[in-house]
Amino acid sequence: MRVQRENTAGLVIDIQERLFPHIHEHEAVARNTGILVEGLKILGVPVLVTQQYTRGLGPTIPGLLDLISDFPVIEKTAFSCCDEPAFIRALTETHKQVILMAGIESHVCVLQTVIDLVERGYQPILVEDCVSSRKANDKNTAVRRMRMEGAIVTTCESILFELCRFSGTEEFKSISKLVK
Repeated sequence: MRVQRENTAGLVIDIQERLFPHIHEHEAVARNTGILVEGLKILGVPVLVTQQYTRGLGPTIPGLLDLISDFPVIEKTAFSCCDEPAFIRALTETHKQVILMAGIESHVCVLQTVIDLVERGYQPILVEDCVSSRKANDKNTAVRRMRMEGAIVTTCESILFELCRFSGTEEFKSISKLVK
């Protein structure tokens, strides 16, 4: 399936201050998710952002918080974003069917959201270098399960260039600078 920006939205799940330092390879996840969000902004792709129980887990991490300031943050307490009515309303309002997935933890909130998105007729695309868990094995197992459940697995750089489609454009030049 070729991913088209006209039918795509991004989703950043629960990359929050108090849990994030305990996440496996958290610095790489933060860097890659930042690149993903910046690239999606360049391409005009909307991004949804969730925070799980903000009072307990804190806000989105500072470096990412600045990048998502244009997007609404949806508070949730359910593990699956799809169990939060405000998320479903926001997702429906995007009119997009392909959802790029970034966030934590892979084996809990990301996994359950992927399963529910597939059941609702969406096509989740797991941006593998933008997700993680506290333990590497939990992430790896969750990625395998999400693929079995119907998610397409890719990387940040790959999906940004797929959405860009052509070299020589201003968007291509901007994205090339981001990923270097």
